[in-house]
Amino acid sequence: MDDPFAAARDRMVETQLARRDIRDPRVLDAMRAVARHLFVPPDAVDEAYEDHPVPIGYGQTISQPYIVAWMVEQLRLTPHSRVLEVGAGCGYETAILARLAREVFAVEIIDALTTRARATLDALGVTNVQLATRDGSLGWPAHAPFDAIVVAAAAHDVPPALIDQLGDGGRLIVPVGGHEFQTIRLVERRGAQVTDEELVDVRFVPLVSPRPD
Repeated sequence: MDDPFAAARDRMVETQLARRDIRDPRVLDAMRAVARHLFVPPDAVDEAYEDHPVPIGYGQTISQPYIVAWMVEQLRLTPHSRVLEVGAGCGYETAILARLAREVFAVEIIDALTTRARATLDALGVTNVQLATRDGSLGWPAHAPFDAIVVAAAAHDVPPALIDQLGDGGRLIVPVGGHEFQTIRLVERRGAQVTDEELVDVRFVPLVSPRPD
């Protein structure tokens, strides 16, 4: 079946990713393969491949394609990786991760988005993802340890539970900061040693946690 968005996806990969600093061919191939327009609301389809975030409802967004590719590239995934995604949203980054890793465990705090993401991923035949409505700051300890963890919303600080759930050699990518200023941090575990490095400044929606009763 012809894909009317294939050319737009190719342009996105070439102009927004490859011409910048995205070099991993597996990441570029995944970004070229996943139909981003299927993950945005119907009234935003024309914006799906543009170089900016797109609202998906509930105060959330699907991140700019470049940011998705850049964060995923930092994880250094292999076909054997087990990945935790915090803040699955509409499931777009989930689908990218599913093409690069063996297993993806994705959590989303807003149940309506979890339901929507699951329906889209099922329709695309994605079978190596487990998706649940959970407080992302707590991770998913039942499936830990993880080779990589990526957080798609800004935390006030690096959630300790996510550090605890990193396996040996694991990498955690997380935006940290308030509404005005955020920095992506890379946390790595090597045996008993944990390192924490600041990478680039970004703007993300805040990481949502359940309200106390």
